[in-house]
Amino acid sequence: MSNYEVGSVVEGKVTGIKPFGAFVAIDGEKQGLVHISEVAHGFVKDINDVLSVGDEVQVKVMSIDEESGKISLSIRATQPAPERPARPSKPRSNNTAGPRNSKPQQQKGQGFNTLEDKLKEWLKQSNEIQADLNKRAKK
Repeated sequence: MSNYEVGSVVEGKVTGIKPFGAFVAIDGEKQGLVHISEVAHGFVKDINDVLSVGDEVQVKVMSIDEESGKISLSIRATQPAPERPARPSKPRSNNTAGPRNSKPQQQKGQGFNTLEDKLKEWLKQSNEIQADLNKRAKK
């Protein structure tokens, strides 16, 4: 294990593919696992879409378990992270006429009801049902 250090980047060859990752030989004797989450920067649904047996890949040594001899590798760590698209900025109001109510006013039928509004509605429905049941009980 002394040949490899955590953090080092080495060349390897994909020797096997499983649904959870790919086995990569980093020399004639040692091989490690690249978990599917470490294959690429984006979500990988099927590892076979990204890697094939025999592919030459650059891998970074993420961890080495001295007891079991297992080596954890990452292809993603050797690649630059893709740039995130810029978020579109929200238009700002230039209204400087003075302070306004800080709560946005909701129009009926649009948006969502607050929990307080829903609670009032449920209590009203419950009272109506209870009143109806009381009428039936008196008959």
